[in-house]
Amino acid sequence: MKKIILSFFAISLIVFCQAQGPAVTSWLQNTTETGTYYVSGNSTAIDNNILVNCQQVEYSNDYVYVTATGVPSYPTGPFLDGNPSNAENQNAIFQFPLFPQQETGTPTESTPGNIGVFINGVALFDYRDGVAWNTNTNAICGGPGNNPCPEGPAATQDWNRDAVWAEMDGFDCSKAHPANGNYHHHQNPSAFKWDLVVLSTICNLYDADGLYAIDNATHSPLIGFAYDGFPIYGAYGYQNEDGSGGVVRMKSGYQLRNITTRTHHANGTNVDDGPDVDATYFLGYFREDYEWVSNVGEDYLDEHNGRFCVTPEYPGGTYAYFATVDEDWNSVYPYVVGPTFYGEYANRLVTSINEATTVYEPTSPLPIELISFRATQEEDHIALSWITEVEINNDFFTLERSSDGINFEKITKVNGAGNSTALKMYNYQDYYFPAGIIYYRLKQTDLDQTFEYSKIISLESTHQDIANISVFPNPSSEFIAVQILGLVKNTVSINLFDLKGNLLRTSYILPGRTMNYMDTQTLYNGEYIIVIKDGFNTTTKKIMIFHD
Repeated sequence: MKKIILSFFAISLIVFCQAQGPAVTSWLQNTTETGTYYVSGNSTAIDNNILVNCQQVEYSNDYVYVTATGVPSYPTGPFLDGNPSNAENQNAIFQFPLFPQQETGTPTESTPGNIGVFINGVALFDYRDGVAWNTNTNAICGGPGNNPCPEGPAATQDWNRDAVWAEMDGFDCSKAHPANGNYHHHQNPSAFKWDLVVLSTICNLYDADGLYAIDNATHSPLIGFAYDGFPIYGAYGYQNEDGSGGVVRMKSGYQLRNITTRTHHANGTNVDDGPDVDATYFLGYFREDYEWVSNVGEDYLDEHNGRFCVTPEYPGGTYAYFATVDEDWNSVYPYVVGPTFYGEYANRLVTSINEATTVYEPTSPLPIELISFRATQEEDHIALSWITEVEINNDFFTLERSSDGINFEKITKVNGAGNSTALKMYNYQDYYFPAGIIYYRLKQTDLDQTFEYSKIISLESTHQDIANISVFPNPSSEFIAVQILGLVKNTVSINLFDLKGNLLRTSYILPGRTMNYMDTQTLYNGEYIIVIKDGFNTTTKKIMIFHD
């Protein structure tokens, strides 16, 4: 039985609130599933026997601690540029502040190595790859096969190479690669194959799906946290900072400079000359080829590649970074964070936890199968409805309302069905709703008085059951692919039934993946039903199998 004890002391209230906050609850946890990897020439993924995603999340009054291997649930590799490394267990502990603060002094420049962590525990690097222009020898330095750069690989030179374009041949399908075993992304962590214009064909043989798939119809998910503690989102957000204006692509404020020679930085600083712009050292080859310009639209990001805005997880507003892409969904500089941090930077990798903490246990799915939960504006009230498919020991529902998405109040109690395997429909009319954005959630209480919460819905942004599922090809002959746009946070089960209700196939999409394939070669021609569940909601699709 779960108990939440409310203390009148402020410190207890703060701990409780932060336990429910995105910095604690957003991480993908796993203690059973292991990862896979490809080797060159073999399109069958091999088990690496390393646990994927994050293994434990715990928090104190001020920090959240995340233990992770640094290995994702999607397959890694191969790295076809000669990189001898593979994704290895990092045995990492990350310490992020629960209350990140803006840097009021000189912004801290991003550093080599980790500058953030994705919610699956995988590292985020900035634009660089350790290769630069040596102005003493007028040649490339650093990296495999080159002479070392002056002052070593961690030093910043006058002209520093952009890894995203220079190392593309060495990225796997999910746009990542390892550095001495530390698997990392420099850019938006979705697979090459999901881009509208595909720049790499590696997915054709070594298929993977990345952390999430871009969906231009919904606000992108929270996908990580930068080393200053502020959240990182995918490529799309609300057009306006107050959450209005619909969903649009977030745009980098950086552009390529209009130069043919490399003699000065964008701020006018005279530096040692780099190579002239040509076919080899094209414009964009070096980080210093870019300049930031102020734009009028609120969907343009600042010099840190972020903005202060409303997001689904922060209805009261937060500073947030975005993984920037162009209209073809190809990554654009500065990619995620940088070249400076907005907030107070610190190295978030720690060796141990030296304070009392509480272990965060992810919320289990409701002991009911909630097919839908909707709120609709009528002339004089909000019409709320929800439908269950299965109820187990369900005593009652408590419908709760909030004006900020954080602080909820009870508005009614509705008796449940106890135990049921039939569809049950529930309705309520809220006549005393406040003005502005309204948030609703269901608290479901069992007969033993244990309880769980549903996901939150609002009138501003429609509740997503299982966001934008694609099942293809349809008709099918050899296989069916099930793809979920957005971020998968809970294990998704996929069941294939014939029209008599017989279960024929079962497979899963694990957290941090977006796709699953189901073999249909041995099925007879005809219609079939796919039932897709994420632990909270259910989606049903009809498919046709046809063999010549």
